[in-house]
Amino acid sequence: MRTRKYQKQFVVERVQTGVRIEKRLLKVLKALAEFHDLSLGDLLEGIVLHAFDGKTAFQKPSRRRIKELKKFYGLDLDFRASHRLIEARAAAQKPQTQTSRRASRAKRRGPVKKTRGSQ
Repeated sequence: MRTRKYQKQFVVERVQTGVRIEKRLLKVLKALAEFHDLSLGDLLEGIVLHAFDGKTAFQKPSRRRIKELKKFYGLDLDFRASHRLIEARAAAQKPQTQTSRRASRAKRRGPVKKTRGSQ
């Protein structure tokens, strides 16, 4: 990311946020921010502002560095993985079938009361 000196500066209000992000992706982002002597937040702001305008955030040398960092940190994801990532815990859980859902509901409700008409 090449930084250019602009005449105009913008006063903004920043907030602290807790964002969950894929572990290896975060490692690559942190290393890239360090490489460009930026904070992680500044790097993310730059990437997002470029993306909002449909521009690429990185020039060729930075894209080469990203490729190296992805390889180093074992990040094998690309844009096609977007919106298809699931948590490791969720992937390890076995999906419930229709029958097992009914059984789970029945357990939560407790014992069935017998009425006059049911035998």
